[in-house]
Amino acid sequence: MRVPPILLFGILCAALNAFAAAPARPNILWFIVDDMSAHFSCYGERLIQTPHVDRLAREGTRFSRAFITAPVCSPCRSALITGMYQTTIGSHHHRSGRGLEKIHLPAGVRPVPALFQEAGYFTCIGSGLPADAAPGKKGKGGDGLGKTDYNFEWDAKIYAASDWSERKPGQPFFMQVQLAGGKLRGGTDASAQQLLARATKEFGSATDPEKVTLPPYYPRDPVLLRDWAAYLDSVRFTDLHVGKVLARLEQEGLLEQTLVIFMTDHGISHARGKQFLYDEGTHVPLVVRGPGIARGKVRDDLVEHLDLAAISLAAAGIPLPPTMQARDVFAKSYQPRDTVFAARDRCDETVERLRSVRTDRFLYIRNFHPQRPHLQPNAYKDGKSIVQTLRALQARGQLDVLTTQLLFSPTRPPEELYEWTTDRWQVKNLAADPAHKTTLETLRTRLDRWMADTKDRGPESDQMYDSDMKVYLGRGNPEVGRNITLMKRWAAEGK
Repeated sequence: MRVPPILLFGILCAALNAFAAAPARPNILWFIVDDMSAHFSCYGERLIQTPHVDRLAREGTRFSRAFITAPVCSPCRSALITGMYQTTIGSHHHRSGRGLEKIHLPAGVRPVPALFQEAGYFTCIGSGLPADAAPGKKGKGGDGLGKTDYNFEWDAKIYAASDWSERKPGQPFFMQVQLAGGKLRGGTDASAQQLLARATKEFGSATDPEKVTLPPYYPRDPVLLRDWAAYLDSVRFTDLHVGKVLARLEQEGLLEQTLVIFMTDHGISHARGKQFLYDEGTHVPLVVRGPGIARGKVRDDLVEHLDLAAISLAAAGIPLPPTMQARDVFAKSYQPRDTVFAARDRCDETVERLRSVRTDRFLYIRNFHPQRPHLQPNAYKDGKSIVQTLRALQARGQLDVLTTQLLFSPTRPPEELYEWTTDRWQVKNLAADPAHKTTLETLRTRLDRWMADTKDRGPESDQMYDSDMKVYLGRGNPEVGRNITLMKRWAAEGK
């Protein structure tokens, strides 16, 4: 059957009009920052100013109650890049995939960049600044790419480059901007002082240690004050970098067609922050700006960091995998979460297992090794000047009752319950309070159900642990060997 030319012309015009009317797929850009809590001025921090992150909040939507599902790098990033709980996919033991026994993702679970790549996106990971992506410029891993730290086996081909400048004309990109954040201050008092000197040089002044406000369980010791001041200056440097990337997007005419998401991978690295399930370790900033995102809005509903996967795929029109646990919190049909969950397991050589469930009022934490202290021996943390100072003050009997109880008690309660909305630093455990018996039982049951529903993989195998310990022992740190000996003795004693 021959189609009349006039009809063919009409069909062609209709197709062209439909193509022209179809919205262009947005670019997706993530800012992912190491070791940083929500210490930005748009979140209420008053000692420093963060104009660029504040701008994102002013021109987008800020989440006041965003939490990570794992308070340490590799499990957190594994959850983020798959949209799956790290306890479900078996990546919950920090960097355990570096041992002889490798971790492979379950069937049907794939890294988000691979999904973007298949949908025609240019995938990249780096600093977001063209100078850092110049030929011959090497990244932290020596391959020119930004930090990944995924705790499973993955194909490096899911990233095409370290910068979006290498994409084809008109091709949308998925970019992860990786920033050192709180790691800029280093782990020693000397490195903290160096960052304060750098801040003085680049900003004209550094944060005054004497003006710092510490959580109530940290003593106002000069080492801790300098560390916190340097940490706040690391927030300023982070904000400055964000501003540079935003300026680049504007200069290239890309900002208004780019969904920009700013988040950190967990809270500040400190004695009760990173690696632990209190707000200091799990509460993070989350700001989203871009096409279709409400401007100047603050959302107070509970969200989890792995939701970034669903938000981003949905914005690009890419179907969410049926196994994905992340949720598109901007979907019209979205029902806000009534609970969020977090888990901490082994970190390097230190055996641990913690789980938590949080509602809009209460935080319930379960300690699976209550006979062990909060600050178990850990070469990574014990190498930091702040922890060394705390241990020295404790040995001299110079810490107050609260600090001694929370940080240096030889044992922990098996359950903790806090009214986190009024108890900002979670210092009053309500688990034994008869007035909160019903709440305790309800959250205990809710956590059990989540662990079962999500197939929490729980304790590690002896085979996995032993293979990983060979790697840690091979690094030559005598503290690791001593810690492993202590862990094995505790295990034999049932602790």
